[in-house]
Order: sequence, then structure tokens, then C-alpha cells
Amino acid sequence: MMWSLIKIVVAVAVGVPLLMWMFQEHMIFFPRRLDSRPAPRSNVEEVTIAVPDGVTLRGWFVRGTVVPAPLVIYFGGNAEEVSWMAEFGDNFAGWSMLLVNYRGYGESEGRPGERALLADALAIYDYARKRSDVNPERMAAMGRSLGSGVAVHLAAERAVRGVILVSPYDSLVEVGRRHYPFLPMSLMLRHRFDSLSRVPRIGAPLLCMVASEDRIIPPSHSRALFEAWRGDKEWREIANVDHNSIAGEPQYWRSIADFLKSVR
Repeated sequence: MMWSLIKIVVAVAVGVPLLMWMFQEHMIFFPRRLDSRPAPRSNVEEVTIAVPDGVTLRGWFVRGTVVPAPLVIYFGGNAEEVSWMAEFGDNFAGWSMLLVNYRGYGESEGRPGERALLADALAIYDYARKRSDVNPERMAAMGRSLGSGVAVHLAAERAVRGVILVSPYDSLVEVGRRHYPFLPMSLMLRHRFDSLSRVPRIGAPLLCMVASEDRIIPPSHSRALFEAWRGDKEWREIANVDHNSIAGEPQYWRSIADFLKSVR
């Protein structure tokens, strides 16, 4: 009886981490197809970006109030199809927005993964700098949840005027340890999105926004990243909202606009 119990414990101890190693993409990335296109508007342009490995990414360019305009490049969450943001251009203080769906999301080709998403962020930035309606000296990165790690990587590799992070994390390893303390996350996780290790290379100002009731990425993970940030930084904790409802608060949009005005 004891030997059978030991075999069960060993099978679980080995099998669960092995399953998570094999299927972690399905636990991190939740691609969403494009349900409907943004309503036709004179300031919204569909864009396609061919990245170096041959994959085509698709999204939208939302023009600001001047030409050339400063630009915010937005990176969404792990279950976010970003077309909805095209309706909120008026909240970005006259800045243009570039909204590009991750690989496998919306109408973008390919399959998502950390290495691909980080490389794509640089390709998106390089595409934007070449546009005649973009002020290349006034570009900012914005990332929400999973996208905060993509935005941090971009800010570490390219010059940006500012960084807006919503519900950011120190690393997915640390977030995973919180949710699965019984698993060896540092050994299992291939898609680590280690934002904390990239912070020393970033000097741009930061706006960090968190939800007080966030149970997916608790504010302590955001605080660890915030404390390590070496540039000017601003912390905004919005009360009585959670990970998914934070963007429904007027304070959320006011904070974004105020920050963009300050770094413009």
C-alpha cells in the first residue's frame, strides 16, 4: 500500500510539471479573433507590418491631432484583441496610437511566444519611426498586463519618451510562484517575460497604474518593478477595481492623458 502511494506521489510530482512545460503556451496566451472592425473614421487606418521572419501583423493606426504627431505604441493583455482601443483615441492628449495584434490574435499571422512578441515589438517600433505622420522623437510604449513585459522590453531596446504600464509584473516566474507555489516555476517556464532584469537599461519616465483588487497580478508584483525603475516614475493605484475592470474608470484615462502631456 505504501509503495503504491509513493508511486502516485512521484507520478503527480513529475507529471504535473511536465504537463505544464508542454502546454504552457495554452496557459499564458489566449488568442482572440477579430470580432468586428473599428467603426470607419477618417483618423483610423488599417495597417499591416511584415516582420523579419515573414509573418504579417495587422492592426490600426489612430491619428492624433497634429502631423507629425507623437505616438503611443500599445501592447495588450494575454486575452486581448486590441481593436477596441481605436475608439479611445480622444483620451490620449492628441497623441497618435499604433495598435497591433500579437501573432495569432485578430488577423495577425503566426503563433504567440515570448521571443516572437519581443522581436515583433522592435519591428513595430521601427515601422512607426519611418512613417511621415509620426514624430520619431516623441514615441512612448504602453503595455497592459502581459503587454507590460513587451513594453518594458521595447523601452530597454529603443528610445522612448515615456512608458505607461498597466498591471505590470516583475516576471512571469514570480507571478507563477504566487499562483502555483508547489511547482518549480523557475525550471518550468520558457516564456519568462523577466521585466525586472530589463529595468536597469531604461531611463524614460514611467506611469504605473494598478488595480487595488487585482488578484491576477497583485500590486506587490507591480510595486517590485516600480521600485526598481531608475527614471522618473508615478504610481497610480485605482481603488475598488480589479485586473479586468481598471480601464472602466475615468481616473484611468485621466492619468494617461496627464502623463502624456507631461512627457510631450
